[in-house]
Amino acid sequence: MTSAALDQKQTGEPTWDVARLFPRQGHWAEAEYLALDTNLLVEYSNGNLEVVAMPGQRHQRIVAFLLQLLAAFVANGRHGEVLMAPLPVRLWPGKFREPDVVFMQTEHRYRQREQYWEGADLVVEVVSPDDPDRDWVLKRQEYAQADIPEYWIVDRRSRTITVLQLEGDVYRQHGVFGAHEQATSVLLSGFAIDVGSIFAAADA
Repeated sequence: MTSAALDQKQTGEPTWDVARLFPRQGHWAEAEYLALDTNLLVEYSNGNLEVVAMPGQRHQRIVAFLLQLLAAFVANGRHGEVLMAPLPVRLWPGKFREPDVVFMQTEHRYRQREQYWEGADLVVEVVSPDDPDRDWVLKRQEYAQADIPEYWIVDRRSRTITVLQLEGDVYRQHGVFGAHEQATSVLLSGFAIDVGSIFAAADA
């Protein structure tokens, strides 16, 4: 190792040139974020990249189960389109999140881009065990600020689904649904999910 490389290593500076090809935190542009080629889940906030913990098997089973039920319902009534992460959702300029499941009504299809969606009409997050406040507190505030009409929070710890409805600029609780109940949507009249079946799918 050369003296220069040793000095870099001791000061914590990268010793490989490729590290300098990317912007520093706080200096990423939206276009650079959207062009990022990676197999990681990455969100974007005010020029910073936020790498999200990769979901585990039970998390993904819940997401897949919800996606299938919601996709079947919206397709039957031609209500819109439902997709799952990874799909960047632009909440406002400088802020992108990647909800686990995201739905857009047919009349809002003009907000769908190839690389990302401009907001959404309903989002679902399965609570991450490493940082539950991220889904319960931070994203609740952000999705309300982005005027997303409905937010579902699926919590494996309590085995509940909380459905939040936007009223003004804050979410109000439509219901907290447990294992022997059906979680219902306000936005999608008639859509209901047996909560117990969701968590049974996760444990299969």
